Amino acid sequence: MGRTTRLALLLAIILAVPLLGGCGGKSETVKVRVGEVTRSVFYAPEYVALSLGLFKQEGLDVELQTIPGGDKTMTALLSGAIDVALVGSETSIYVYQQGSDDPVINFAQLTQRDGTFLFARKDHPNFNWSELKNSTFLGQRKGGMPQMAGAFTLKNKGIDTASDLKLIQNIEFANIASAFASGTGDYVQLFEPQASIFEREGRGKVIASFGVESGYLPYTVFMSKKSYIGKNSDTVQKFTNALQKAQLWVKKHSPGEIADAVSPYFENTDRDIVISAIKRYKDQDTYAQTPVIDDKEWNNLLDVMDNAGELKERVPAGKIVNNTFAEKAQSAAVSGK
Repeated sequence: MGRTTRLALLLAIILAVPLLGGCGGKSETVKVRVGEVTRSVFYAPEYVALSLGLFKQEGLDVELQTIPGGDKTMTALLSGAIDVALVGSETSIYVYQQGSDDPVINFAQLTQRDGTFLFARKDHPNFNWSELKNSTFLGQRKGGMPQMAGAFTLKNKGIDTASDLKLIQNIEFANIASAFASGTGDYVQLFEPQASIFEREGRGKVIASFGVESGYLPYTVFMSKKSYIGKNSDTVQKFTNALQKAQLWVKKHSPGEIADAVSPYFENTDRDIVISAIKRYKDQDTYAQTPVIDDKEWNNLLDVMDNAGELKERVPAGKIVNNTFAEKAQSAAVSGK
């Protein structure tokens, strides 16, 4: 064998080694860039999937970033800055209503109720919604799901927001709690853990749940552009598999155990506060136990948006919801695969 032939054979062997190793070893990890609309215990199953390594078990490297505001999160998704968005499903409807050539598709539900609570400056042991009349109500930003779920509830309780109370909804989401703390409003619509924090500080009490009153709906959903899903269906399936495992884990474990699992994402929040917030959400069945978005929930969402005047047309779920991945993940979880 000549020198040239030996060198060629050696080079071929060297090049073949990584290929052979790849055939028998683990496949490469796939990076998925996820943007969440806010950091909240409301999204506990997401953090469980991360902290317990459930995404990694599926071969995914999930890079999480918080992008405050549904509009900003959706802009990041549409521009390609992120692959998957965790945001209110109403944002996908807004994109669809604009006639996008590459619509945003909802593929896995995380929360199934609104996450806000009615917080009053004093306790109301026998609270009746009529007590809000002639008061100042500090609500959420117009067009967002918290505001729409709140308006839907108030209407169902016989409250006319135009004439029965003074409604304030021009304060940025991040500043609502501080505005109430400084004296603005008699009532405020708050997420956890802020509600639990205010209770501990003696600023008032949670007296009702907008989540319970507005019913089940696909409140916060993982979504992506149709083009991304088409090119990365295997990745989307693995992502949804991990989420389903996290949802079932949350279902089976106590608020304390869940708090310990998500603690890396809430290092500056007292453990007792995190436990209180998670318990409140678990008790009212806020965390979806399956990623599947059913038609009844979707239609309730459309009712909520229609009541708020934000719906140009009733968008059928089949247009921007793909339950294929969720149903497969649910089936695999049930069969123990």
